[in-house]
Amino acid sequence: MDMTWLNDMFVLSVPWIEKIIRPIIIYIFLIVGLRLAGKRELAQLNPFDLVVLLTLSNTVQNAIIGNDNSVTGGILGAVALLVVNYLVVRFVYDHRKLEEAVEGKSDLLIEHGVINQKALQSELITEIELESVARRQGIPSLAEVDMATIEPGGAISFIQRAPDPEEKRHQELIQRLEELANEVRVLKGEMNNRRS
Repeated sequence: MDMTWLNDMFVLSVPWIEKIIRPIIIYIFLIVGLRLAGKRELAQLNPFDLVVLLTLSNTVQNAIIGNDNSVTGGILGAVALLVVNYLVVRFVYDHRKLEEAVEGKSDLLIEHGVINQKALQSELITEIELESVARRQGIPSLAEVDMATIEPGGAISFIQRAPDPEEKRHQELIQRLEELANEVRVLKGEMNNRRS
């Protein structure tokens, strides 16, 4: 029985050190590349960004695996990536300045209800995209936002504007009217039950 398939599956066709170095080089390249591409690449993907990220993984695949398609080579490359990632995250955790250099800082997109066009332009985020993210977080309009921040990881967080006293009073009156309407419905139901 021919067992060459077993050899092809598990025996490395390149040196094991190459299988470790290749993923480390690509890992470093992608960290730097994504940092330079901006925060939006990390979380707020439009269709163009998604296509780039999907093709990026396919593009660097051969650089990571080289001429070796063995299972052993794949496992070795994956282990190298996981170990490097663990070590980098651990090291960056202990060195806040380095973390800031790698991840960047938060940027204010809206401050005191005013949209910071310069920050939006810097992050390549349109007002329409920002409003879409706000709606996904339960905020119907940017007019209701006091502050919006894009975090180093690309997530956008919002702080809603506190309603002015007149608006707050109006909301409280509406709420009280709804409570009274519910009480009236309950009383009507009880009166109808007594009659029956």
